[in-house]
Amino acid sequence: MEDMSGVRRARGAVAAVFAVHGAVTGSFATRVPWIQDHASLGAGRLGFALAFTALGASCAMPLAGRISHRFGSRNALRGLIALWTLSLLLPSLAPNLPTLCLAMFTYGACAGMADVAMNALGVEVERRLGRSVMSGLHGMWSAGALVGSAAGTLAAHLGADARTHFLLAAAVLTALGVLSCTWVLDIQPAEDEEPPPRFALPPRSALLIGMVGFCAVFAEGASLDWSAVFLRDRLDSSAGLAAASTTAFMLTMAVARIAGDAVVNRFGAVRTVRAGGVLAVLGGLLVVLAGQPVVAMGGFALMGLGIAVVVPLCFAAAGHAGPNPSQAIAGVATITYTSGLIAPSLIGGVAQATSLVVSFGVVTALACGLTVCAGVLRSAERGAEREVSPRAAAVPGPRP
Repeated sequence: MEDMSGVRRARGAVAAVFAVHGAVTGSFATRVPWIQDHASLGAGRLGFALAFTALGASCAMPLAGRISHRFGSRNALRGLIALWTLSLLLPSLAPNLPTLCLAMFTYGACAGMADVAMNALGVEVERRLGRSVMSGLHGMWSAGALVGSAAGTLAAHLGADARTHFLLAAAVLTALGVLSCTWVLDIQPAEDEEPPPRFALPPRSALLIGMVGFCAVFAEGASLDWSAVFLRDRLDSSAGLAAASTTAFMLTMAVARIAGDAVVNRFGAVRTVRAGGVLAVLGGLLVVLAGQPVVAMGGFALMGLGIAVVVPLCFAAAGHAGPNPSQAIAGVATITYTSGLIAPSLIGGVAQATSLVVSFGVVTALACGLTVCAGVLRSAERGAEREVSPRAAAVPGPRP
């Protein structure tokens, strides 16, 4: 029989890895102004350099499955999370645009490979426990990002050099990440199992699931980057209140993800995503029609509540949908990373041509896609149910 105490311990360990991964992102985000000044870049050239993060992630994500096959899931995650935490140092060392582009490409590549490896292990933990855990794992990522951003904000307030800040953060997070990997599942490939290809197009199922994630991440990226601007420019809010709207959105996302597994276990992935889509649309409409800051803040909170569990469920669905979970997860991750990359710039372009109200009208329209397209998660949900049947759950060892 499966050692369920070991699986539960593995769940806690992979949750800690998710938090470490998020803390790196939160730490970096707070010091972007320092990096911009250090490399002497304008806004346009900085945006160009930051785009290399998504490019690096998209190029490297397919390699995660092959690395896990070669070294086993535990050693692979240990190495990849260490590369990710240590890569935090690179952007602060870049003195100009070319070196910053190279640093961001490497940073994104390490982020993407670690992302795929930890999500694949999260899906396996979910399969063995027989209930949803992915939302809570992504909630731990959000919590880690909040802690990392809080520490980064303090470092920036104290005027600390980002190189010193990142060195200390990387040392602490590397130690935590590597230690946490001691208790994650160690999945070894079967002797006759062929290694996955280094690069391959994602399966069709991952493309369909990825489009659901695209809608959610588009709304998330737009809200994170533009909610404060919307309150300040559209509703004449103070700088403090405008900033508070972004923090409130992040907190809503984190809390909803941590609590989301109970909802998914009760109602299933499809109904949860459909209900989330309704909440996100209502939130978008409140933002578009808002005449007061408090109404817009309520709209952003509803939007965060509606989209919070969508991406975790998309990763879970991808992991259950086919014979090669890492490849499918990499495909979904690539689509969602792309959405997060284009959302802020597209919102800005639409706002420049029309207004921010029209921009968030676009976000609201895309949020409708969550309700309309949630059914693509159904086949994966049924696959997960088959995997956790009493007979399947009793069989330890590598993923079939």
